[in-house]
Amino acid sequence: METIVVYSAGNSNRLKYVLDWLLKERLQLNYSTTTNEQDILNLDFFIVYGKPLPKSISIPDTGTLWQKDLVKTIPQKGTWKELPVLFASTEKEYTLPFDFFSAVFYLLSRCEEYHSFNADKHGRYPATNSILYKNGWLSRPIVDEWVHAFRNKIQAALGINIPETPYLFQPTYDIDMAYSHLHKGIGRIVGAYMRALLKGDVRQISERTQVLKKKQKDPYDSFRWLRQLHKEYDCKPLYFILSSAQTTTFDKNIHPKHPAMVRVIKNVAKDGSVGIHPSYYSRESNKMAKEKTMLEEITGRSIRISRQHYIRIKMPDTYRMLLKNGIMEDYSMGYGAHLGFRAGTGNSFLWYDVAEDEITTLRVHPFCFMDTTAHFEAKLSAMEAFEKLNAMSKLLEKTGSTMITIFHNFSLGTSNEWKGWRQAYEDFLIEKSTMNARYDYGT
Repeated sequence: METIVVYSAGNSNRLKYVLDWLLKERLQLNYSTTTNEQDILNLDFFIVYGKPLPKSISIPDTGTLWQKDLVKTIPQKGTWKELPVLFASTEKEYTLPFDFFSAVFYLLSRCEEYHSFNADKHGRYPATNSILYKNGWLSRPIVDEWVHAFRNKIQAALGINIPETPYLFQPTYDIDMAYSHLHKGIGRIVGAYMRALLKGDVRQISERTQVLKKKQKDPYDSFRWLRQLHKEYDCKPLYFILSSAQTTTFDKNIHPKHPAMVRVIKNVAKDGSVGIHPSYYSRESNKMAKEKTMLEEITGRSIRISRQHYIRIKMPDTYRMLLKNGIMEDYSMGYGAHLGFRAGTGNSFLWYDVAEDEITTLRVHPFCFMDTTAHFEAKLSAMEAFEKLNAMSKLLEKTGSTMITIFHNFSLGTSNEWKGWRQAYEDFLIEKSTMNARYDYGT
């Protein structure tokens, strides 16, 4: 395919970042840039940024991509082809009625998270602060919808067909608590019995006793079932293991070197790829390197992928920490308390360090759905949760994007609290796996 020329008044890291992702990654087109208007005079087609010219797709320039510091921006809303847009322009001469490039950069780079905000109880940037939530767009992959419409625009202008990227479903699992009752140590077991007694929870006492006597399977143990499911439907899952050496209020897994936990880790490593789930306080205490080393020793593999426990991302500190510790791909881009698309896309992208104004090598994989968010935060039943999930999936299918889900072993076990989730998940996985293409993750 011929190279598409993009004309603009200048060059910047931000512009290159957007063009590489949009044209190379998403549309799989070759492109070159020029700041010399003479270079485009005899071309039959080109893209022009910041100046309406004939024979082109022209995009207004709001100045965002030329900034090098942290300027707080409040993008103007508008519409394009019945799609809501950001960085809207009132100038009528342009092909697109909004600064498409700045809108993509703003959402992918997470510019809004670099400014001061009132953190939630886990020190996280709240979804309610985001422009997507405030405009009611959080549940749709709005960037992917823009890209889809832009693809159609280029196809019409050039009279060509640009193949769409395939929809992909990637199942992922966080192993925060491998077991509910087993392998906890005498102190934690006694404490659990005492708490159940004080609450008068007879069912919990009976269940724990039956499990400890090995007359009943631990309700959180869904590992064999998951392996069989993945094998039958040809899925390649990702598992993120909480490998904290210390038990805290938020880190309740058994020790990673406990024989039972070693068995779990080795078995899931045979089923799919394993990544680290850094412990809750790893960001503050610099424990991630030790946790990663332990996990590598157990799996016998280099750990290159991660997801933050409780989705505790802080821009830019968390991603810099990951790069420092040899992580190449992160799966934390989503919200812990809300379902939806934190960066407006289901597709992966390189992290842009806005504070340093540079493109990094860390690849970010967004997720849009987490079981605990749907169950505990949104208070949804299994049926309601999967209705939400299917609605988001249909939008991703339409735009040739990727769906990444987060489930936990405990939500897919036999716990009465999660009744209905196991069967609903199997039905969902069966349907989506038939659409999937197989691909490797560089792990």
